Amino acid sequence: MDKIKLTGLDFYGYHGCLPEEREQGQQFLVDITMYADLKPAGETDDLAATVNYAEVYETAKQIAEGEPCRLIEAVGERIASAILKGYDKVQKVRVMVHKPQAPIPGKFEDAAICVVRTRS
Repeated sequence: MDKIKLTGLDFYGYHGCLPEEREQGQQFLVDITMYADLKPAGETDDLAATVNYAEVYETAKQIAEGEPCRLIEAVGERIASAILKGYDKVQKVRVMVHKPQAPIPGKFEDAAICVVRTRS
């Protein structure tokens, strides 16, 4: 299946279990891969035949910068669910949420989750 990818979406949100995370906020990076048939768009050169990734970006932004969640798993689930609900051309979606400043003692590069959801 064809893919549309958005990587490195950079948001500032207030997600986390610790009070300081919910008060001070921090950076969250989001990667989205949407699986859809892109042949109609390729053949017609018509935006209506594909998924408008600028709209998907706004959807992800509203969730990542919106109502706080305790877990980044919930953030990923909300984004995946919104994409499947809002874009019927998307048959499957993969959402990765990175929390590079997670409160982990010690040196690390990234903390992230990945959810994969398929249209039922």
